[in-house]
Amino acid sequence: MATEEEAIERTLEETPTWAVATVCFVLIFTSIFLEHLIHLLSKYFRRSRRRSLIHALDKIKSELMLLGFISLLLTVGEKTIANICIPKSVGETFLPCSSLESDDTEEETKCQNQGKVSLLSREGVQELQYLIFVLAFFHSLSCILTFALGMAKMRKWESWEAETRTVEYQFSNDPRRFKLVHQTSFGKRHLRFWSDHPILQWPASFLRQFFNSVPKVDYLTLRHGFIMVHLSEGSNFDFQKYIKRALEKDFSVLVGISLWVWIFAVIFIFFHAHGFYNYLWLPFFPLVMLLLVGTKLHGIITKMCLDSNDKSHVVRGTLLVRPSDHFFWFGRPKLLLYLIHFILFQNSFQLAFFTWSWFKYGFRSCFHQETEDIVIRLVMGVAVQVLCGYVTLPLYALVTQMGTSMRQAVFPENVHKGLKRWRATARKNLALRNPYSAGPSLDASVDTSLGTSPSFYTLDVSIDTSLRNSPSFNTLDVSLAMDLINPEPDPELLQAVDNNKGSFDDFVTN
Repeated sequence: MATEEEAIERTLEETPTWAVATVCFVLIFTSIFLEHLIHLLSKYFRRSRRRSLIHALDKIKSELMLLGFISLLLTVGEKTIANICIPKSVGETFLPCSSLESDDTEEETKCQNQGKVSLLSREGVQELQYLIFVLAFFHSLSCILTFALGMAKMRKWESWEAETRTVEYQFSNDPRRFKLVHQTSFGKRHLRFWSDHPILQWPASFLRQFFNSVPKVDYLTLRHGFIMVHLSEGSNFDFQKYIKRALEKDFSVLVGISLWVWIFAVIFIFFHAHGFYNYLWLPFFPLVMLLLVGTKLHGIITKMCLDSNDKSHVVRGTLLVRPSDHFFWFGRPKLLLYLIHFILFQNSFQLAFFTWSWFKYGFRSCFHQETEDIVIRLVMGVAVQVLCGYVTLPLYALVTQMGTSMRQAVFPENVHKGLKRWRATARKNLALRNPYSAGPSLDASVDTSLGTSPSFYTLDVSIDTSLRNSPSFNTLDVSLAMDLINPEPDPELLQAVDNNKGSFDDFVTN
């Protein structure tokens, strides 16, 4: 027995140097290999000009660094934490198991001499480190799978976008043709007997998540409303690629783990005590929230149709829906993204905790004594993952573009860089022309909203002409972006840009 304990507790003084060197080499090689893979992925995103995904990758790296710092703190403070003694009566409260199976746990000598127990044993600290890393892995994997499922669902939107450039589509949506709202395909779908009754509208919106959640008529109508309000009628703007760029930017929010998310993780750990019977309600929480978000998104589409019908019963060409923030909770479309972020994290926590407890304590541990617990956690985890990625996320990506404001992703990366250079050149030339006067400030009109102006018509005339004469925003390459840079801007033009709040500054300041 003594020999066995000495073998287990052998220190580096009693360990061959070749064994230590081998372990260090494997750890260093693995770390460098993973870092190189991340670097190659970052280079690929830069070549494909997907800055939002680069930002998301940076978020993942920062989260890994944070987890490494937490692990370091736990390792350094392992003995200190174990030496914090609490009464045995307190240490036996809120246990994850209904009863202690054994009392063979090793306690610190200091706590044993006082007749107390450690706040967290050294073995418990090590197990906590494993749980944190498993949670981070599952959260990142869950976000990537959700994003991949959403992009797969949105691929068929490419054919819908291409259809808008056909002669048949232009003829069927000719502005010279008039019809009643309820005669349009969009009106037939949303103007039903239950549309005016909130009590009936919510169940109908709830059920639509499971049957063709994003039909073509909804996509084409919302696309038309976005272009008519923010751009110009007849524009060949590629709405599908704009949604894709906006969703890539939102992905950096989903993959991050903020302070309030960590706080909820601590709360989830607390509720895994036996007395809460969390397996009967906690796994259902993300599913209920996800269905609520999906119901709200479908309800917004119905409300936009009702709003258009109230303003005019006659449609010229295509039914026009008007984007507005007041359709969303608290007038904040971004709130839905934070809710999806929370849902994904909570679902990841459920799966991560199940996997960690299975690996550490076996399939039938005290954490999962009931068969119902295992079935509920696995079924709910997979259901939330698939539903969020294939239904809710594409629906979110489409509907949240119908807020009052436009997003920076409306411009491709090359055009956005060209506009930033144009702005920098304009400010420099303005300062050279008026060295002793305050002059118009291009920073004075920075506004968080991109949509206070109905269109881009009040921007630089050369910019507006270039954009409207282009087949689409997506075909604007670097050469056109450089054409947007006016080396000798007119001061009156700069004053016009400075006075146009919310239409331009947010593009070039982000």
